[in-house]
Amino acid sequence: MTRPDTSVTVVEVTTVVASTTVVFSDIDGTLIDAAYSYAQSQPAVAALLARGIPLVLCSSKTRAEQQTLRAALGIPDPFIVENGSAIFIPAGYFPFPLPSSRRVDGWQVLELGVGAASIRAALARLRRQTGLEIQGYAGLSAAQVAQATGLDLPAAARAQQREYSETIVTPLSAADLARLQRELAAQGLSIVSGGKFYTVTGAASDKGVAVARLTALFRQQWGEAITIGLGDSANDAPLLAAVDRPYLVQKPGGVWQEMPDVPARRVPARRVPSVGPLGWRQAVMAELGL
Repeated sequence: MTRPDTSVTVVEVTTVVASTTVVFSDIDGTLIDAAYSYAQSQPAVAALLARGIPLVLCSSKTRAEQQTLRAALGIPDPFIVENGSAIFIPAGYFPFPLPSSRRVDGWQVLELGVGAASIRAALARLRRQTGLEIQGYAGLSAAQVAQATGLDLPAAARAQQREYSETIVTPLSAADLARLQRELAAQGLSIVSGGKFYTVTGAASDKGVAVARLTALFRQQWGEAITIGLGDSANDAPLLAAVDRPYLVQKPGGVWQEMPDVPARRVPARRVPSVGPLGWRQAVMAELGL
């Protein structure tokens, strides 16, 4: 992580966003704080909704988790689950067919990743072959997940409903992580840090790819689209690289995540000098000219 650099702040924004703007946002540590509260970001969410600007959640969280949050905030737009593994689009949201999608419970789903069962089987093989103690959500009770995360029991159960990934709660040394990355890559899988835990997905699962795929659909509908992205962690680097206006909010303690290089990066992320959802609100309000 790097210390604050107050030479780059959101007050430099001078262009007010138009209705052909889409906001892509991480959730944990960005839209919501460490206590899972969106109280600080909610006024900016309401401002986006009032202007008809789509807010696309893009997170390691599951469909069940994101549906609950979207309902609480009144967000009607598509969302991206499990680190870019799938895009869930309300049926009929776009006025044209989505031939590569499949219908699931009233959603049109574009799948980019692999099934959670395949990932868990691969992790079981790695445990046997390497001797690494790798504990995932699937091997825990909802009560144990709640204890590890601070979630209540219903929220912990939703977090366990993974369709395209597995969350690793085991602390990993740098050497163990490097070994795990190599072993998983050989099986077509990847592992990234979401801040507190690690997430294992298919190698093709990527927040940036999912953002680009959905952006193309908005541009097909509107003819053009300006994209804004907000994140706080290393796994948000592809998301921020895929948008026109990227923002990096601070982590607790007033520091910014040191972001890995992404070849497709368009512009450096603006560093917002506030933590999590407060920084989120400041960035969005600045973009809205409020």
